[in-house]
Amino acid sequence: MAAPVRVLVAKPGLDGHDRGAKLVARGLRDAGFEVVFTGIRWRVADIVATAVQEDVAVVGLSILSGAHVTLTRRTVSGLRAAGAHDIPVVVGGTIPAADVAPLREAGAAAVFPTGTPLHAIVADIRALTAQEG
Repeated sequence: MAAPVRVLVAKPGLDGHDRGAKLVARGLRDAGFEVVFTGIRWRVADIVATAVQEDVAVVGLSILSGAHVTLTRRTVSGLRAAGAHDIPVVVGGTIPAADVAPLREAGAAAVFPTGTPLHAIVADIRALTAQEG
């Protein structure tokens, strides 16, 4: 049996609200993923280092602060600089519809605004990691 796919769920920046991130982390775990949860207020450099060290298949950023485009761009750039350009970054949180395209341009492989059903998040993560479900 193959090892579970590892997903890092991270809260970058000064945002201190983690309820949504915890719900997503639990849903991913219940769907068979191995989840590494950072907790709140992590620096992008620490998220990148953890992603590489933990050998994750996906980095999920949960952002409610309004800095989602900047934090996504910095995370994608940091992963590339660390030689981990193959780790997709997905972003969820309080994201206006107008910011979805800029997030994709910043390198987000998927964007999950508030209210995205958990089954849709799981399906997209499975598709990104080619995991059978």
